[in-house]
Amino acid sequence: MREFRLREDLDRGALGAYQLPLGVEQTSLSEPEQGYTVRFQEGNDDEVDTYVFHVVVSHDRLKAVVDAAFNLLPKEVTPVVEIGSRDAYRTVDIYLGEEPMPLVEFLRTWYEFEELLIEDVTIGCGANAEDPWVDVFVDSWKGVLISVPTEMRDEVERMLEAQGLREVQQTWDETPPEGSVDDESLVTRDVLEMVDDHSPDLDELLLVLRERWMLELNVDRETNVDEAGKHLGMTLWHAIILATAADSDGERGAYITAWMTAGSLAQAEELLEDALVDHPEWVFESVYTIDRVAFDDRPPSLSHLPPTRRRAAMHEITIEPWGEESQGGRGDRGTPDKGPLGPRGGGGAGDN
Repeated sequence: MREFRLREDLDRGALGAYQLPLGVEQTSLSEPEQGYTVRFQEGNDDEVDTYVFHVVVSHDRLKAVVDAAFNLLPKEVTPVVEIGSRDAYRTVDIYLGEEPMPLVEFLRTWYEFEELLIEDVTIGCGANAEDPWVDVFVDSWKGVLISVPTEMRDEVERMLEAQGLREVQQTWDETPPEGSVDDESLVTRDVLEMVDDHSPDLDELLLVLRERWMLELNVDRETNVDEAGKHLGMTLWHAIILATAADSDGERGAYITAWMTAGSLAQAEELLEDALVDHPEWVFESVYTIDRVAFDDRPPSLSHLPPTRRRAAMHEITIEPWGEESQGGRGDRGTPDKGPLGPRGGGGAGDN
């Protein structure tokens, strides 16, 4: 795996004594009150009653608070990742672990990438457990959300007090924006170093987290709805597949880009599987990205498509080989061109 590196050309911004993550280029928000808020949340059905803490601290104090919060988790946890979505009908992608995993394995990956995860403001990560119900999540604005059963309230407050934090009436005067570069109060920027086509980007970091933490996108794979639950019918999909050459030992591979019409994620994946059958020289490795695309954002090669489509279909497959013997002799994986999809948007912010 190529090394992920933070950019060295970024100056850290601040709101008074509150240091911002490097992913914030500019903001008009007022300085928050550092500390924590706490609210009672009644459980529904079989859920337990909980207290939800929202901790806001300057970036120079964040790592110590996160480390202490993770110590509240039991020995087995389920990882969670929220990241700004490139999907045309969803602003945030939520990934959940398929099954619980040892806390030590979750933390091993967290600490490997912690420097990046606490600087990029389009991604939030954490983990939860059911017995006891404990949830620790570092949101995209690097607030720390801690949810615990009522009997653990004193334990959390002692931990926060040890970090020099006290309960406050509110942290932010207004809720931080949801990471949108179009919001007048916030301008975000990439924090990963991109020196050439071989530099790993945020999508590659997400791929690593998906594999290490066994994450699956938390959507209904059999339907096709927007954030409001509106059924969309057939939509345009764009996917990038990682593949290796069938006749190599992983020294050669390809990015396979596909454009298709489908009525659900499951149907889109079926179209990809069928298309790969026609290319036995490539062996499927993993899905790099798969997103729905608005009709107006289709590439010029698909300008002939009618705006309303009733049948699922594969429209276009492009294979971009990599490796020393591949056409163009790139010698290593580069970051694939995302086409018209552009950068990821912002993730959600925590409560006040």
